[in-house]
Amino acid sequence: MFDLELLKTFVCVVDAGGFTRAGERVNRTQSTVSQQIRKLEEQLARPLILRQRAGKSIQLTEDGERLLGYARRLVGLAQEANAMMQASGTQSVIRLGVPEDFDVKRLIHLLADFARLHPSVRLDTVNGLSTELRAQLENRDLDLALVKRNVGDGAALAAWPEHLQWVAGQQLEIRQGSLPLVVFAQGCLYRNHAIHSLEASGRDWHIAFASQSLISIQAAVSANLGISLLPSSAVQDDHRVLLDQPGLSAPPATELALLSATRLLPVAQQHLVDYLIEQLRPPA
Repeated sequence: MFDLELLKTFVCVVDAGGFTRAGERVNRTQSTVSQQIRKLEEQLARPLILRQRAGKSIQLTEDGERLLGYARRLVGLAQEANAMMQASGTQSVIRLGVPEDFDVKRLIHLLADFARLHPSVRLDTVNGLSTELRAQLENRDLDLALVKRNVGDGAALAAWPEHLQWVAGQQLEIRQGSLPLVVFAQGCLYRNHAIHSLEASGRDWHIAFASQSLISIQAAVSANLGISLLPSSAVQDDHRVLLDQPGLSAPPATELALLSATRLLPVAQQHLVDYLIEQLRPPA
């Protein structure tokens, strides 16, 4: 096994161009540096550095030249591992709740970009229905959460309005009788609004497809399995927005809100809040 301290001295001697200058860099005497190089040569049973003449730069043997590249990589990896371990003890962890019906591609992009800007902060994300996320916030199982809710439903760090639309696949015919619904799982705000809206208008309905995944809901609508109530940001090109259809009244306004478990936010959490407010801001 290589002695990393000896390898570090070897690299330092080469970079400094001599034993004396290397000693100055590492706060050791020239004799100590020479002894460490001799010890390394003894361990390898071969010379690495040709003896230095006065006023001349050192020269490596062929074995020394071969070792130098490996020595640099080993010393560099050791320094990188040490820096990682030193940083891990001070790393901030934020537990962020994200609703099941949030756009996955958009979420991954947001998290990746934040991680790049704040490498010392680790995000632990939890997906769930907005009602579940709010309960976890109250229990302090989450630090921050994005939730879907009715407009103005309590205090929030920030809120972004959503415009809900009735959508269907391009080939789905809207006929008289029971309407097929494509909905999220029970407890979802969109599902509740869709059902309440149809019941208020006296329109019959039935669940044709249900899922907790936005991607699955979008695909089911595209496949003409039924109609659904989605925010404008989730409407795809192969969806058809239903306008002025009997029994499909305009749903109540909703919003995406950012909530916190505590009023006084640590620095790392405030960084994430500022970032989300900036990134989720609707285009002008």
